[in-house]
Formats: sequence, C-alpha cells, structure tokens
Amino acid sequence: MVFPTVVFRLVADWLLYQLLANSCYRAARKMRSYGFFLRNPYSKSSQQQLPLFPNVSKCGLQSRGFDTVVCDMHGVLLRSESFFPYFMLVAFEGGSIFRAFLLLFSCLFLWVLDYERKLRVMIFITFCGLKIKNMESVSRAVLPKFYLENLNAQVYDVLASAGSRIVFTSVPRVMVEGFLKEYLRVDGVVGTELHTFGRYFTGLVSGSGLLVKHRALIEYFGHGQKPDIGIGSSSFHDQLFISLCKESYVVNREDRKNNSTSKMPRNKYPKPLIFHDGRLAFLPTPLATLYMFLWLPLGIILAIFRLFVGIMLLTTHRKGVLYVCSHRTLLDPVFLSTSLAKPLTAVTYSLSKMSEIIAPIRTVRLTRDRKRDGETMQKLLSEGDLVVCPEGTTCREPYLLRFSSLFAELADEIVPVAMNTHVSMFYGTTASGLKCLDPISF
Repeated sequence: MVFPTVVFRLVADWLLYQLLANSCYRAARKMRSYGFFLRNPYSKSSQQQLPLFPNVSKCGLQSRGFDTVVCDMHGVLLRSESFFPYFMLVAFEGGSIFRAFLLLFSCLFLWVLDYERKLRVMIFITFCGLKIKNMESVSRAVLPKFYLENLNAQVYDVLASAGSRIVFTSVPRVMVEGFLKEYLRVDGVVGTELHTFGRYFTGLVSGSGLLVKHRALIEYFGHGQKPDIGIGSSSFHDQLFISLCKESYVVNREDRKNNSTSKMPRNKYPKPLIFHDGRLAFLPTPLATLYMFLWLPLGIILAIFRLFVGIMLLTTHRKGVLYVCSHRTLLDPVFLSTSLAKPLTAVTYSLSKMSEIIAPIRTVRLTRDRKRDGETMQKLLSEGDLVVCPEGTTCREPYLLRFSSLFAELADEIVPVAMNTHVSMFYGTTASGLKCLDPISF
C-alpha cells in the first residue's frame, strides 16, 4: 500500500509543478511582450516576423471606385493597438465612475489572461447591466472624437478611394458601427455581437462568440468571392485574414508611430467634428486613468476652493452694458465677471439648480419666447450689466453655431466677448451627464 501511495504523490506533485511552471512562464512572457497596456497580442508581432505583404503606402489609389476594401479596426484603421481606452470611455461615460474604477482595477490580472479571455472579461465589466440607450449615446457623441484623433490617414485614404468598404473587428460591433458609418461611410461592419436582455446588456457575447476575422470574411463574402483589397497588421492572424483578398497590404508599427504620415490632420477629417459629449478630455489609457483617480480627491477640494474665491472677489458694480459672449463653457459669464472685477447678470436657458445655487453671479432663466425674453432682458439691463450667450448651447470646438439676434435689438452699447478654453482632464460641459457637476469638473 505504501508504494502505490508514494508513486501517486510523486505523479501528482510532478503534474502540479508542470502546471504552475507553465502558467508562470506564460504570464512572464505576456507581461514582457505587451504588459500593462492591454493591446491585442495578435497585432504585436511586427518585430518578431517579417510581413508577407507590401506596406499600405504601396497601394495605388487610382481607379478604385468599383473595388471592395476590407480592414481591421485597432492597429490598422486606428493607429493604436490598445482597445482598453475605448472600453474605459464606455464604462465611464455610459456607466459610472464606479464601473470605470472596477475596469481599471481589473488591469491587475488582465495581463495574465490570453486574448480571448481578456476581451471577454473587459466586455463583461463594461457592459453588464449597461442600458442600451446609454451605449448608443456614447457611440454617437463620445467615441467619434477619440477615434478621429487616432485615425490612420494612410489606411483611410485607401478606404475612401474604394467603392465598397467593410470593417471586421473582434471588439463589440456596437462600439464602432456608429462612427464607421457616420464618419467614414463604411458599408458594412462585422464585429462581436453582445447578448441583451430587454433594455440592458448582460455583459456576455452572443452564441457565435468572439469574432474570428478570416472566418467572418469567408462567411460574409462566400467561398467563391474575394474582396479586392485587404489591409491588416503584420501579425500572423491578420496576414491569414488579408491573404483571402486579391490584393493585400499591411500596416507596420513603425508606420503607425510616424505622425507625419499616419496621423490625420484635423482639417482633413472626413466629417467635421462639431458636437461631442462626455466628461473625459483625455484618452483614458490605464496609466492616465490611474492618474485621474489619484487626482480626484485633491481636485474636488481645489474646485470648491476656487468657487469660494470667485464668489469673494466680485465686489464692484456699474450699469447698462450688454456683453455678448461666445459659449465655450457654462462658466463663461463667471470668467467674464472675474476678468472685469464686477458683478454681472447672466441669462440662461437650462442651468441646473445646483449651478444656480453655487454661481457667484446672478442668473435669470429665459423661456425661449422671443417677446417675453426681450422684455426680461430689457428690465435686467435697466438694473445693471448683462451677459448673454446667443448661441444658446455650448460648443467645445472652434465653430460658431446658429444664434439668436435678439441681443442686437436691446442695447445701444454692445460689447462682443470671445472665450478660448483648454482642458486636459474633464470637460466643463455635458449634454447627457450630470450638469450639476459642470462647474466642479471645469
């Protein structure tokens, strides 16, 4: 009885050692290869193997009007390989700050998982219990700004020259379809489908599982047809994907980092970026998001202190001037009042109650009825100086929106005021979030 027991324990110990050793070895290899940035490991091997196909810069753009082009999203159409920032944008803007913190905390163990498990975990944390309408709002008003800023100009030129454009991606289709169809006029988007229950996402992928690009391409076009142009990264999986096309081109890591050739200039955006929403003004990489959470306690204290100082500084007074202001943020009238060192009255349309309470200057609501609003503003001008933002809504980008000319009929002395603001962490305005946090965020 002793001998079989000893043999059994030796075999069990050897198996345990092999499993632990292999697991630690795989974890070390993953950390060394792509570490904390949560990139697609299938797109990282440009330095490990030479591409089998020419660079995308070699693709001719002439006479492509009847061609069909297919490509991937991350690491190809976008210059960045990492998809973590875009999941963080959905978690923070569509979910809550607590969901965003949970996603950031998951980075501590995500790097030891393989690509499929990592993506499934990120999908679950980001989408479990998320309202479908919130995801639609983020897809329409938040993500396009960050996608445009990360767009690969060389790949887009090829995409724009073709008559038909299809994008394949393993990330959830709902995260990219709105941007691709509205801004890039893509004809078809094939991505991972998510399971829903009523008005909510469950956080699980559909029965078909995560999308495998080369299989999805065959299913989309059929076995007898090939798209004309395929663009991918230099990884093995992407080369398998684009090898199913008549012409195949790759995007190397060095080309993506070359801003002079791959970065899309703002004046060449396929569609002007005028309106966008969301609170985050930076691309939330893991490290940048960590800095944000570390800053928040101090930032809240600093915001309250600044509001208190702003209230105490406004002391002097004179009457009768109408200031017409560009509307970059909710606080433009406050900054104007501080700069002039005198109290002003600001007319507003949809200011939150909290903003009215903490405002260091007087605020008066308008009704959007031209006659009534004109009478209200005339009365206010007889009492003192008045500031109005005729565009009626804030605009973060340098564009002049359609505005009301009512102000031109109210006063003989009109002072135009231009505001220019730059933010690095949070936007001071939001359309779909909590407006009461606008002053604190700015």
